[in-house]
Amino acid sequence: MEISWYGRTCIRLRGRDAVVVADAYPAIVGPTGRGITADIATYSHPDDDPPAKVKTRRSRDGGTVLPASLDTAFVLDGPGEYEVKEVLLTGVRTYRDDQRGADRGRQTAFVVELDGLHTIHLGDIGHLLTEEKLGDIGSVDIACVPVGGALTATKAAALVAQLDPKLVVAMPVCPDEADCADALATFFHEMGGSPTPQPKLSVSISTLPDEVTAVVLESRGKA
Repeated sequence: MEISWYGRTCIRLRGRDAVVVADAYPAIVGPTGRGITADIATYSHPDDDPPAKVKTRRSRDGGTVLPASLDTAFVLDGPGEYEVKEVLLTGVRTYRDDQRGADRGRQTAFVVELDGLHTIHLGDIGHLLTEEKLGDIGSVDIACVPVGGALTATKAAALVAQLDPKLVVAMPVCPDEADCADALATFFHEMGGSPTPQPKLSVSISTLPDEVTAVVLESRGKA
């Protein structure tokens, strides 16, 4: 599975048989989505931002239009259990603050089972998880965690400890670049390692690290 980051909470998971894109909002990827394609599109907080429109992908011979634009993607934006194109997804109700949504509203975190890996995309979550929510989520291999917004770097590290994944993809969500740098530095200090961006990440069950490892990716979203 290949993981790419487009800015803030927009993540693309490209598996062998399907592509899942999370949070492709216009504010992140622009009004046309800059050519992002997907078979399945998830939105953690659709009440606040409308989905982006995405260009249709064509086959290599330039002929057949493949069903892989967000206009034709299967869209999920709420809690529940789903199976789409043999991909299993679980939406878990969460919130964008630590007041059960009273301040910034509610959202949905999605667990995606793709290529045998369980990846949780936490959206713009702003709180730690209860035992009930951890039970709903189950075990995860990879966690995509927002850092520097409502969820401070220290709380983000505590959330990772709750989920106990093998791989963590940090999603800087600060509005200011300098603040994001500070938040990432704090987060990686808590996690160990250094925030050295890489273009994308390829991972399989056999290549998962033995210890919890955090990474940050270069943004492929709009400038």
